Amino acid sequence: MTDLTIIIVSYNTADMTADCLSRVIASSDTLDKKIVVVDNASADDTAEKIAREFPKVRLIANTENVGFGRANNQAIENGVGRYVLLLNSDAFVPPDALQKTISFMDAHPECGISGARIVDEEGRLQPSARYRPTPFNSFLKRTGFGRFFRRIQAIDDMGWDHRSVRECDWVPGCYFVIRRDVIEQVGLFDPRYFLYYEEVDLCMAAQRKGWQVLFDPGVEIMHIGGASAKNLGEINAAGRQVENLRIESEFLFHRKNYGLLSTLAGLALSTLADLVRIIKNALKLKKNFPFRAYFRHICQVWRIFMATRAGNHPTR
Repeated sequence: MTDLTIIIVSYNTADMTADCLSRVIASSDTLDKKIVVVDNASADDTAEKIAREFPKVRLIANTENVGFGRANNQAIENGVGRYVLLLNSDAFVPPDALQKTISFMDAHPECGISGARIVDEEGRLQPSARYRPTPFNSFLKRTGFGRFFRRIQAIDDMGWDHRSVRECDWVPGCYFVIRRDVIEQVGLFDPRYFLYYEEVDLCMAAQRKGWQVLFDPGVEIMHIGGASAKNLGEINAAGRQVENLRIESEFLFHRKNYGLLSTLAGLALSTLADLVRIIKNALKLKKNFPFRAYFRHICQVWRIFMATRAGNHPTR
């Protein structure tokens, strides 16, 4: 059986995807592997470039943007190896990364999903072992009140050395390794998530089946972040489209996993967080603070809450 199936979803990132693929191929010469690129109807020449420069890579060229989760699901349909690596097109692996990943998963049979140590272009550590978002810890993060609630688990706890294996609630989808057995038990991504929260949801499903989600400190990848999101369209200039997707996925996640009360709490605490920030900055007499943007954000959240029927139905 193939050791590793590597899936890369691309969207208007032709050069980055090609660079990502070149590094993957260089990092996996000795592995029995399969590489699949799913292009989500890029407006640039991504599909043509991949077909021309990487003829041995299996290319799925979609005629519409189906989102991150659904695109990955497409690549799974024709079978996978012992492990599957979901890799962002703007994430770059060093030469020994993939072999180290296989060795780590082989050495930890209790691990259903693993992630790597993530750094940015400057080598600065990024959140790599994350904890489940709740309405309250999201509220604490947005308002800065987390310092008053030290016992509440933050979504991103960076206060540890990141040199040891660590169990966590979820790992980011930019380098997301999942065991074939987990896919057979729980499937892959819930297709209702267009973007965001799909990996949180899948990690929770795996944990419910008794699998661990582990941070692997032995693999470090560089992740630029947001490359595809920047190309979602003109309204993304103000960040509204990306934020719409995040808000919708958050409502869908809470309704699915925690129920209506949690979804309502998320709505209330999101609104309260915006009001807190408005009040705090009004008291500081900040002249350039974007007060109107926060009021618009409140309306945006309520509009999406209604459109998703309190997190019960996706809008796309």
